[in-house]
Amino acid sequence: MSKVVKGAAEAIWDINDGATLMLGGFGLCGIPENCIAALVKKGVKQLTCISNNAGVDDFGIGLMLQQKQVKKMISSYVGENAEFERQMLSGELEVELIPQGTLATRCMAAGYGMPAIYTPAGVGTEVANGKEVRNFDGKDYLLEHAFKADFAIVKAWKGDTFGNLIYKETARNFNPLMAMAGKITIAEVEELLPAGQLHPNIIHTPGIYIHRIFQGINYEKRIEQKTIRKKV
Repeated sequence: MSKVVKGAAEAIWDINDGATLMLGGFGLCGIPENCIAALVKKGVKQLTCISNNAGVDDFGIGLMLQQKQVKKMISSYVGENAEFERQMLSGELEVELIPQGTLATRCMAAGYGMPAIYTPAGVGTEVANGKEVRNFDGKDYLLEHAFKADFAIVKAWKGDTFGNLIYKETARNFNPLMAMAGKITIAEVEELLPAGQLHPNIIHTPGIYIHRIFQGINYEKRIEQKTIRKKV
C-alpha cells in the first residue's frame, strides 16, 4: 500500500469529532501547518490535542482554538496564547498541564509499547493529585500513563515515499517521539523524495512508523518572539 497522499485534506480524511491527536513541534517550529489548516477547514470538533504548546492566537493550534474545535488541551507550555487563557479561565476548555519531560516521556512510552512510567517530576505538587506514588531507593516517583492517541501528526524537513523522515534542528524535539506514538501517524514534509534517496544513517524516524505522507506547501515558519540585536 502506498503511503503517499495528495495533500493535507486527504491525509486527515478520517479524523472525526472526538478524536485524540498528537501534534508535533516546539513553539511554532516544526508544527504541521498544512494539516492544522485542513482540520480547521474540515471543522472537526471535540478534539483532545496533545502538544508541547498551543500555538499563538492566529497560528498553529491557536487556529483550532479560535473555532472552538478543541475540547481538551494537554500541554506543558501555553503562555503565548491569549485565547487559550480566555477559554481555560471561562471553563470552555479542559486543560491538563504536564512537566515538559513527562510529556515527552509519555509520548515515548506509547511508542515503545510501555503502559506507564515512573518519574520524580511533580512529586509533592498539584501534578501528583490522585496519582500513585511509589518509592524507589528512598526517592518518591509518580506513576504516569502512556498517552493513547488516535492520530499523531508530525512535520519533517525531508521524507521519502517509504515514510522515512529527517527533521531539522529544533523541529526534532517532539516530532520523533510523537511519530512513534499514534495509532495512525501522518507526516507532512517540505521535500518528498523517492525511496532510497535518504541515507540510512541520517534518518530520524524510520518509515515503519508512518502511515501517510505528503509534501506540504506554503510554510510560514513563524517566530513567536523575534529578538533583533541593535547595530553597533
